[in-house]
Amino acid sequence: QQTAQSRLRLINELRGALAGNQFTVHYQPIMELATGSIHKAEALARWQHPVLGMVSPARFIPLAEETGMIAEIGDWVFKESARQLERWRESHNAGFQISVNVSPVQFNNSDCMCKSWLIHLQELGLPGQSLCIEITEGLLLNDESSITDKLIGFRDAGIQVAIDDFGTGYSALSYLKKFDIDYLKIDQSFVRDLVTDPDDMALSEAIIVMAHKLGLKVIAEGVETEEQRKLLTVAGCDYAQGYLFSRPMPADEFEKMLKASRG
Repeated sequence: QQTAQSRLRLINELRGALAGNQFTVHYQPIMELATGSIHKAEALARWQHPVLGMVSPARFIPLAEETGMIAEIGDWVFKESARQLERWRESHNAGFQISVNVSPVQFNNSDCMCKSWLIHLQELGLPGQSLCIEITEGLLLNDESSITDKLIGFRDAGIQVAIDDFGTGYSALSYLKKFDIDYLKIDQSFVRDLVTDPDDMALSEAIIVMAHKLGLKVIAEGVETEEQRKLLTVAGCDYAQGYLFSRPMPADEFEKMLKASRG
């Protein structure tokens, strides 16, 4: 009963969190392994609760999905990210790209998401390829035409698509042929034991080779050590993100890191 009450209280407080300016977006750099340059970042929602402090996304995202609030939160994260994207493309690199996570609930329920996001990018003078949406494998197993139509809409607008946590879900390889996917993100559960577990190394290498044969780029998640980075670079992995490079950070800190990397 206590858990249920706590959960209900959090849902009620979540409803007022956007209006109360309690959300922020943190950015985690995605490094190009061959050059060491950073021209990509993943945008991540953070809830700074006035009493509880920083609420874990693992705690509030499922509640937002369950209540339908994820659409409103997702739109806000996109618009906030686009604002930063415009700034960083001007000050850092004209080809800078930001990835935003799109929940299956958000994807299923929002009919106009693709159009409204594209219009917003156009109003800011940003091309479609400046944005990448990250979706889960499970979403692609849904044969509903609305899912396909939305993915085609994003593709036609130039917006890129990444499969998050690749290899941990259904891994139905047929969808890689059916849909225009741009990136596979190797899940951190494979990256974690790369150095000590030959099977994880073999799986990661197989994903990289397969992706490249299909014309896709690969991003390794959860890279924490120099050894992992070296192994992934030798294996031909294109990009990496993780604590070795940086934790997700507020926009002002991210901007300082960009300036330092350029200097």
